[in-house]
Amino acid sequence: MGKTLAYKILENHLISGELTPGSEITVKIDQTLTQDSTGTMVYLQLEAMDTEKIKTELSLAYIDHNTLQTGFENADDHAFIKSVAQRHGVIFSKPGNGICHQLHLENYGVPGKTLLGSDSHTPTGGGLGMIAIGAGGLDVAVAMAKGTYSLSVPKVIGIKLTGKLPMWSSAKDVILYVLKELTVKGGVGYIVEYFGEGVKTLSVTDRATITNMGAELGATTSVFPSDENTEEYLRLQGRAGDFVPLAADEDAVYDKILEVDLSTLAPLAAMPHSPDNVASVKEIGEIKIDQVAIGSCTNSSYTDLMKVASILKGNKVHPDVSLVISPGSSRILAQLAKNGALADMIASGARIIENACGPCIGMGQSPKSGAVSLRTFNRNFKGRSGTNDASVYLVSPETAAISAIKGVLTDGSTTGLALPEIKLCETEKIDSFTINPCGACKSCIPVEMGPNIKPFPRNTALSDTVSAEVTLVAGNNITTDDIMPSDSRLLPFRSNVPHLANYCFEKIDAGFAERCKAKGSCAIVGGDNYGQGSSREHAALAPLYLGVKFVIAKSFARIHRSNLINSGIMPLVFDDPKDYDDIALGNKLVIENAVSQVSSEHIEVKNETTGRTYKTHADFSELEAAMILAGGKINYLKQEN
Repeated sequence: MGKTLAYKILENHLISGELTPGSEITVKIDQTLTQDSTGTMVYLQLEAMDTEKIKTELSLAYIDHNTLQTGFENADDHAFIKSVAQRHGVIFSKPGNGICHQLHLENYGVPGKTLLGSDSHTPTGGGLGMIAIGAGGLDVAVAMAKGTYSLSVPKVIGIKLTGKLPMWSSAKDVILYVLKELTVKGGVGYIVEYFGEGVKTLSVTDRATITNMGAELGATTSVFPSDENTEEYLRLQGRAGDFVPLAADEDAVYDKILEVDLSTLAPLAAMPHSPDNVASVKEIGEIKIDQVAIGSCTNSSYTDLMKVASILKGNKVHPDVSLVISPGSSRILAQLAKNGALADMIASGARIIENACGPCIGMGQSPKSGAVSLRTFNRNFKGRSGTNDASVYLVSPETAAISAIKGVLTDGSTTGLALPEIKLCETEKIDSFTINPCGACKSCIPVEMGPNIKPFPRNTALSDTVSAEVTLVAGNNITTDDIMPSDSRLLPFRSNVPHLANYCFEKIDAGFAERCKAKGSCAIVGGDNYGQGSSREHAALAPLYLGVKFVIAKSFARIHRSNLINSGIMPLVFDDPKDYDDIALGNKLVIENAVSQVSSEHIEVKNETTGRTYKTHADFSELEAAMILAGGKINYLKQEN
C-alpha cells in the first residue's frame, strides 16, 4: 500500500508514536513563524520557559498585523518582539516588509520541511510541499524551545485535480469549490493533499492560495507535491538549492477522495457570512458593490497582482467603488513599480496601501454602513471587516478587478475580455526590512517591555470538584472573532489580556465579561464547530482570565480546542447533542471526581439547577490529560522539568 505525501513527510520527522490515524505522535519541527498579533504572547511564553537556546533550524518573527501606529502600544509590541528575537537568534521582519505567509513562501519555505506558525494560515507553506501547521502561540513557543510538536495523527483527504482552469477562473475558485463541497468543518481531523494531472497546471502561488484557505476547512494542513513548477519558483526567488522533488506514491491510499475537474470551474464567490457559502458569480447576479479590497495572505502574490494590473490598465474604477490593493511583500511592490504595473493601478483610481494584512483582519478600510464589499481574502465572518452590517463576498483577484471597473459583481468570462498569461519573473529579495541576528545573546540583550505588555494569565491545577455557572449559551460556528474580536480598536491590546477580556464575546453578548467577573467560576455552552477561524490563543486566554473552567460544545475546531487545553480549560463534547437544548444561562454545572474523570472515556457533568446529568467526552490524549491536570501547558512543562 503506497504512502501519501503527508505521511511521508511526517514519517521523516517522527520522534515518537505510531503514524496511525488518531494516535498521538511527536514530530521534529524545522521552522517556526510568528506574527505580531500573536507574537507577543509567544515570546512572553518563551521567556517564561527560561529557554537558553531555541532548537529549530530557523525561526522568524514577522511584523504584519498591527502596523497602524495610532498610539505607543503597537510600536512597543514590535520593540519587545525584536528584543526577544535578538536574544534567541530569531530573524526579525520589520513592518513594511510584507505579509508573513507570502514572505515565507518567497524566502524561507523548503519542500519536505515542517513549519509551525502562530497563525492559522501557516498552511500556505503547503504550496511548496511543506507540512505547515497553524497552532496556538504556546505550541509555537514550545516548538522553539524543544524543537518538537505533538499532535493526533490526522487522516488524509485526497483532492484529485484533472483538467485545466479556463480563462477568468483561478486558484481561488478551486478552494471555494472545495469549501462548498466539504464545508468549514469538513477538514477537521484531516490533512488535505492534492494530486492528479491537474496539479502541474497550477503555479506555486496558485497552490499557496489553495493551501492557505484550507484553514477554512478546519484541516490540520494542506499540501501539494514538489515538482518542476516548485523548482522553477524557487529558482526565480534565488533559492534553486532548496528544491527537493516530493510526491505521494502512485498507489497512495487516501481516507477520502474528492475529484475536481478544473476545466469545469466558473468564477465563484463566498457569500456572507461564511467561506463555505459558495455560489457562482453568475448565480449571485450583478449586485451593486461599494468596495473592493485586493490582497491578504491568500491573494497578494506577484502573479495575482499582475493579473489585476492587466485588467485595470486603461480602465477606471467605477465612481461608486473604493478599490484598495495591498501587495504581499516589499519584493512584489518593488517589481510592480519597476515594470509599470503599479502606475497602471494608480492611474485606474486604485488606492495602494501598505504591504500588510490590513483590511483582512479589520485593521483599516472598514466599508460604509450596509455596504457590499468584494474581498480577495480568506474569511468573511460577520463584522470581521469592522462594519457589522456590511455584506462581504470572497472572490478571486480577477473577479475583484473587473467588478471594481463595472461597479457590480461581474463574471469576467461574460465580458469578452481576454486575459494575458502572467508568468513569474526573477526578483531580488529586499534585505533592508530584515534583521538577521548575529547569534543568540540572551544574557547581553535586555527584554524591551512597554507598559501595555502584561503577563499572560496562568491557570491552577485541576480541582477534584469543578463548579461553574453557565455565563453563555452560544450557537453553531462560533468564531475566534466572536470570542475575542480582532479590529483596529483592540489589536493594539493583544499584549494586555486583562484589558482585552473586557471585550470577550461582546459581539454575541455584551454582558458576558461583567457576568463572568460577578460569578468567578464560569462555563460556556456552544454548538457545532466552536472556535473556528484564527489561531489566536487570546480566545482562550481571555475566558481563562474571566474564570471559565470548561466549555461544553457539540464539536470544536482543532486549534481552539488545543488552545483551551494549553490554558487548562476543559473542552468537553456532548455525547448526545440534544443535551445542548437542556442547558440555560445561569444553570449551575458541577463535575465531581474531575481528577480521575479526565483520564476516563467519559466525563459526567451534573446540572444542579435541573437535576440532570450529561455524559460528555473529551478524547484527551495522555499528554492532554496531564496538561489539564496541571492547569495548562506551561505548568505541565515546569512540572516535567
